[in-house]
This record gives sequence, structure tokens and C-alpha cells, in this order.
Amino acid sequence: MKILALETSCDETSAAVLQGNMTQPVSVLSNIISSQVAIHAKWGGVVPNLAAREHLKNCIPVINSALEHGKTTLDSIDLFAVTQGPGLIPALLIGTNVAKTLSYFHKKPLIGIHHIEGHIYANLLKTNNDPKKLFPLISLIVSGGHTQLIRMKGHFQYEIIGQTYDDAVGEAFDKVSKMLDLGYPGGPIVSKQAQDFEKSISTIKNKKLKNELLSISFPRPMISSHDFNFSFSGLKTAVLYFMKDMKKRKIGIETMELYKGAICYAFQESATEVLVSKTMDAVKRFTPLTLLVAGGVAANKKLIEKLKESTSELNSVHFVSPKLEYCGDNAAMIGVAAFYRYNALKKANRLKELDNNWKILEADANMKLQKI
Repeated sequence: MKILALETSCDETSAAVLQGNMTQPVSVLSNIISSQVAIHAKWGGVVPNLAAREHLKNCIPVINSALEHGKTTLDSIDLFAVTQGPGLIPALLIGTNVAKTLSYFHKKPLIGIHHIEGHIYANLLKTNNDPKKLFPLISLIVSGGHTQLIRMKGHFQYEIIGQTYDDAVGEAFDKVSKMLDLGYPGGPIVSKQAQDFEKSISTIKNKKLKNELLSISFPRPMISSHDFNFSFSGLKTAVLYFMKDMKKRKIGIETMELYKGAICYAFQESATEVLVSKTMDAVKRFTPLTLLVAGGVAANKKLIEKLKESTSELNSVHFVSPKLEYCGDNAAMIGVAAFYRYNALKKANRLKELDNNWKILEADANMKLQKI
């Protein structure tokens, strides 16, 4: 079957064409993304109504590009899929209404997908990941809006075993970047600053300065809380207070740049250590066959390195992370989730409900993960 998927939950307009059957991995024929990063950067974050306006402008051209690159037409699509939620409601409304219109006009079923479900199932776009051998699994969700640990005994059998009490880790990265005047989006910028600092620290000849930079450290929130929940607001505040203290000192521009790199490094070390510690506690508690990582922060090299190192010590656990191009928001992840959800609904004799989605599906900014 062929699937046309749409993703407009935040500031990326994306459309993808996928093809698959239950005997072989789902293949991505095209995955087109139109980013709004440059538009929202000057605001330091996404402006919902501005994002919606850009989605409205870009949606049809992006769909047409996905069809062209996928060498297919709308008439040959068997299933339409769209991010139903969660996300920014003005942005979600554009994607869901476009998808509903296509479903009605072409008389094909439409399926709404949870955004985080898409991130989880992006891991199945790796051809060497056999869906039959993944479960039971634990998935670490790390993005701008979510930080969760989810246990799955089978397809779409979700149990949230831990989550953040306040900021998501991706949001914390963004806010730290903003504090340091480094720009938006913060995740890749902070990660790059940390990586550059780690590489350059050995070249600093001033021993006193070098020791000061290496001594910068931030708290590891809730690392010993004996549960699987997270909190990143305190870590973010610790960085804020450190920066306020720094501004009181007379530091040259060149030295301040070194301090920024050191702060990014120390912040990233703290955040990733907490994520890995909590995740491995969950792995030891529930003994899954697979550990997945999903979401935009899955692109963080330091996090992936630490998770790989930790899981390598446990021969019974297979670690899986998505390809880099599927870490951020994209329509391919929505399409692959739709493929497996469609087949699960087919097995449960519930496909008829998809035929009416062109008129009843509604965008849901606070959508919860739905079991089958």
C-alpha cells in the first residue's frame, strides 16, 4: 500500500510518500520538509499563528514535491495520514484540514497519528530493525515538548512509566541557548558548542582559566529520586544564576566565548547523565528486549554515545536510535506509524472508522497516546 503523510504540528511543513506491506520493511519514497527556523529565530521560539500562516502557504507545494520525488500521484495513494496532535493548534488545523480534504475528494481512508507515536515508530524506518523482535521495549522520548519513558509490550500498547514534572529536555536546551545569546533552535547549537569546547580545552595554555572552565558543573535533578520521572527547570535556573554571576565579572569577549562553551558542555553533561541514569534504571527494572530513543534530542551525539555505552554492558538489551534525518519532525515518521496502526486496526476489524475521518477527525493540541 502507498501512504501520503502530513506533519504540521509545529514549525516544519512536511509531506512524505511511503510504501510497504507486512512482509518487508516500510520504504520511504520521499520525505520533503520545509523548515521555518529562519522565520522564528528572531523571536527565540515558534510563534503559533505565524507558523500556521507558513503551513498554509507551503502545504500544497510540499505535497506536490513529495508526490513528484516519490514518482506517484494522489490517485495511487491508498491511505492518507496526518499528525492529529499534540502540538500547536493553529498549525495542526492546517495539516488536518488539508488531509481531510484529500481524503474526501479521493475517497480514501484517513488516519490521525499522535506526534510522539510517530517519533517512536521512526525507529522502524531502519531496515535492520525487525518489528517482530523489538517487543517488549522501553522508549526514551526526548524532544522540545516531551520527556518521557514509555514501556510497550506490543504495538500501540503504551504505558508511561516516567515523565518530566516541568520543562522537557529539548525546551531546556532552547532556553539555555537563549540565555547565552547563541540563537534558536537551541539543541543543535548547544550540542555543537559543547563538542567544540571538548575538542579545544587541551589547547588552552592558561592553567588557571582551564581549571576554572573544567570546574563548571550543574546539578543532576532527581537523579536519585528512585522513580523514572524528570525535572529540568532547576537545571535551567542553575545556568541562569551562573550567567548572572558571570556578567558581574569583567571578562573579555574571547574569554566569555570560552565560558559559553564550558557552560554548554557542563549543561549537556548534566542533562544527558540524568536521562541515561533514569533510562537504565527503567531497563534494569523492566528487562526489555529493546531500548529505543525518539524525538528531536535523539540527534544529540553525546546522549546516543552514553546510551550505547550503557546498553553495551547489558547483552540482553538491543539499543535502537532513528536515522538522523528522522529525529526531527518529519512526515515519514507519521507515515510509518500510520502503516502499523492501519494494519493493527485491520486485524481488529476496525477499518470502517477511518472512512469517516474526513468529516470527524479533529486536531487535538493535548492528544493522548491511544492504545488499540
